Amino acid sequence: QVQLVESGGGLVQPGGSLRPSCAASGNIFSIPSMGWYRQAPGKQRELVAGATSGGITNYADSVKGRFTISRDNANNKVYLQMNSLKLEDTAVYYCNAEVQRRRLPGVYAYWGQGTQVTVSS
Repeated sequence: QVQLVESGGGLVQPGGSLRPSCAASGNIFSIPSMGWYRQAPGKQRELVAGATSGGITNYADSVKGRFTISRDNANNKVYLQMNSLKLEDTAVYYCNAEVQRRRLPGVYAYWGQGTQVTVSS
């Protein structure tokens, strides 16, 4: 089994910063891709940022230039540096990992429990 544990959400004023993190553990051989999604009340879950193990990143247009995703491949961790936060960034942020498990074929998607990010004045 694989577990993803997030931390680092919270309450911040507009223009502020947060840096949530996510750690993957368990039966892991490799993690080709890790990313962050978010879901605001009444809206669908959307991709915020993704990063491959080789360093390729992608971002939603709404966060480009403000958010930076980074990975610590040796420790199976992913971070999301969020700067210049806006009211509309308020959501539950979920960590996602595409995991290849040891001695098992295929790549499977795992999700964290979510961390609340609230931007409010």
